[in-house]
Order: sequence, then structure tokens, then C-alpha cells
Amino acid sequence: MIRIFSMLVGAFFSLALLWSAGKGTVAYISEPPAKTVESEFHQHPKALSLSSDGAFGKFDRQQLQRGFQVYSEVCATCHAIKQVSYGDLRELGYNEAEVKAIAAKAQVPEYNPATGEVKQHPGALKDHFPPVVYGGAGSPPDLSLIAKARHGGAAYIYSLLTGYADQAGYKNEKGEELLKKFPDAKTPDGLFFNPYFANLNIAMPQPLVSDGQVSYKDGTKASVDQMAQDVSAFLVWTAEPKLEKRHQTGWPVIGFLIFATVLAYMAYRTVWAEKKGH
Repeated sequence: MIRIFSMLVGAFFSLALLWSAGKGTVAYISEPPAKTVESEFHQHPKALSLSSDGAFGKFDRQQLQRGFQVYSEVCATCHAIKQVSYGDLRELGYNEAEVKAIAAKAQVPEYNPATGEVKQHPGALKDHFPPVVYGGAGSPPDLSLIAKARHGGAAYIYSLLTGYADQAGYKNEKGEELLKKFPDAKTPDGLFFNPYFANLNIAMPQPLVSDGQVSYKDGTKASVDQMAQDVSAFLVWTAEPKLEKRHQTGWPVIGFLIFATVLAYMAYRTVWAEKKGH
């Protein structure tokens, strides 16, 4: 009796699920959900190739230094990189004297647990980049791990920096004009249109506005595109400073695991040869 009751209950729930799925499918086909402006006009990141890409990737130190210069002169007024210490900058190819000079320009807050006071002192190699106090609208994110926190990584950052556009007359790949198809989607005052941002409207003004905004010390032409590539490469490094060591270690480990697997299989064959008739 219990078994029959259990079967009936199971059949009832199965039929209820089938009914619900069928009804939902019919409703979706007959009345599909309205398309949103984001689904129609949001752009996927542009293609970006960096020397750090791939299993054998390595950082381009010159590019990292240029990217750090862009961050320092353009981005640092709003965005912190508090997971990075000044001593880490030696990995970019700077010598110790250069890193100490960079650190000394900053005022790093230090909390005294005994008195509760917060005092400022010049940065040292052991100090992390200080937090940024931003007085404007919005909450600029810390950029230390941004290349790993956003889908698309460096390509997303590069696309966002170079993707600001005039919303008036903007068309998607289908040739549809945004404000004609979605008249109520006009970018609100205080926000800026960028089709690579999730909801198309971002609080950050366009940071890279013209060629030559930064004067590169190595003589590279500082076009907007070049600056965007360089700072994207730098933010890949802040997110994965051990990337090169991971690549260097990974291949020997894979080789060892393959060798150990073959060795274990051969040992298995030897040990069980008589039992299995090999």
C-alpha cells in the first residue's frame, strides 16, 4: 500500500512539472519577453592581444611601465590598487632607487592601535598603495584585481576605455539606431554612454580623451589606443603578478604528472601480469 501511494505521489509531481514546463514553453512562444536595450546594444569586448596571453605568455616590462605611468597620471586620482605594494614595482623592471622614489611621493596612512590615531608617513617599499578618497559621484572600484573580476579581463578594460561614444545616432551591428528603437533609453545627466558597460551608462567620464595625454619616457607614441592597451596590460599584472612563474612551473609539473602516470600504468601491468594473463 505504501509503495502504491509513493508511486501515485511521484506521478502527481511528475505530471505537475510537465504541465508547468509545457505551459511556460507555450507562454514563451506565444508571448516572448520584450527585448531590452542592453540585450540589443551591449557590445562584447574587442579583440586584444598581449604578450602575457597564452600558456607561454610573458610580460612586456616596457609596456608594464608605460601602463603604470598611465595609471599614475590618469587613473590614480579615482582608483586605488591597494593589493599592490611599492616593492612589487621592482617586478616591472624598476631598480630599487626608482621604486623608493615612487613610494616616497605618496603619503600612506598608518593606524596606531594604542592611541587610535591615524598618521601619514612617506611610502616605503613595504607599504601598499594607499586607498583613494573620492569625493565625486559613484564608488570607483579598486583596480588591483579588476582584470580577473570582469568577464573579458584585459579586453574588457581596453574596450571600456576606448568605447565611449555619442549616444545620438548610435547604431548596433544590425544597423538599428538606439534612440529610435528605445526612445526612453537616453543616458541620464551625470552618466556617460559606453556600449561596453553592462547597462550602457557609466558614471566614469572618459579618462583617455586625446593622444599625447601622457608623455611616455621610452618615446612610444601615446595614442589613446596605445595608452588603453598599456594600462590594460598593467592591470593584468596587478591581478596576476606571479603569472610568469606559474607558467614556468606549470609545464614541468605537467611533464612530471605525465611521466608518473605512464610509470604507474607500467607498474600496474607488471604487478597484475600473471593474474590477468598479460
